[in-house]
Amino acid sequence: MELVCPAGNLQGLKTAIDSGADAVYFGFRDATNARHFAGLNFSTENAAEGIDYAHNRGKRVFLAINTYPQPHNWSAWQNAVDQAADLGVDVLIVADTGVLDYACERWPDLALHLSVQASATSAEAIAFYHERFGIRRAVLPRVLSLSQVQRVCADSPVEIEVFGFGSLCVMVEGRCLLSSHVTGKSPNSFGACSPGEFVRWTETPAGLESRLNGVLIDRYGPREHSGYPTICKGRYHVAGQTTYAMEQPVSLNSLPLLPELMRAGVAALKVEGRQRSPAYVRRVTRVLRSAIDACASDPKTFTPNDTWMSELAGLSEGSQTTLGAFSRYWQ
Repeated sequence: MELVCPAGNLQGLKTAIDSGADAVYFGFRDATNARHFAGLNFSTENAAEGIDYAHNRGKRVFLAINTYPQPHNWSAWQNAVDQAADLGVDVLIVADTGVLDYACERWPDLALHLSVQASATSAEAIAFYHERFGIRRAVLPRVLSLSQVQRVCADSPVEIEVFGFGSLCVMVEGRCLLSSHVTGKSPNSFGACSPGEFVRWTETPAGLESRLNGVLIDRYGPREHSGYPTICKGRYHVAGQTTYAMEQPVSLNSLPLLPELMRAGVAALKVEGRQRSPAYVRRVTRVLRSAIDACASDPKTFTPNDTWMSELAGLSEGSQTTLGAFSRYWQ
């Protein structure tokens, strides 16, 4: 099982490689990737240095071109594909069918993985992308149960990658309109959920408030953890209660399910978090590297140790972890 880790910048890339990642994924400094935040991502020069660093250590580099172009800016996505090919990346992670079509026609030898942003949740959908665009792997959205993942793996014509640790997405990924509704900038085309220019933090007599384009997302007490404000993870007054109406701030941790995922034939475990620090990447990568190696050597008796689970809980969103949709055993 390949361990695929995030690289928000050059230092993050090197940290992931040095900490045990088999592959890293990154994005350019524009709207072609879904983590288009100021201070993140790669210039052409940084990308070339990072690719050399990884390749010299026998590791692979994936480039995420995983947002959706519009007619007026289509050339930016074409240029991103061409730059990726010129740089010698190992894989393009793509969501949009037009970008997939351009990449497979213009650069037929460049490996393509289907992004989670494409929201392909069935073997039939994955088969379409394989037949039409020659994808070699599909990244599954974080809305499938373990039994559904097992079924997709059994019937898929290509490798399957799942998320192993990091923030969850309550929406069908690549289809969320919440941030677009509030800010006018869609994460699916602009490349960022809750763009930083719309985020405001204010100390008030009632507590620390976070707002997105003026909309109150949450209010925190003196000892409460305050996460980055996104619409889906805010607290709202609903039916007489102020509560997390859609989703709590919590991180996915799939370590307890590693043996089942391996038996299902999952080819790669992915860590979410290109917006996180290199220190975060180091700690998460080391834990997952140890866990995957231990499970591969003895899957029948594998159990995540308390140290791993405690380390990941301390790094999680909201300081808590969950199995997420994986845990719907009733299916």
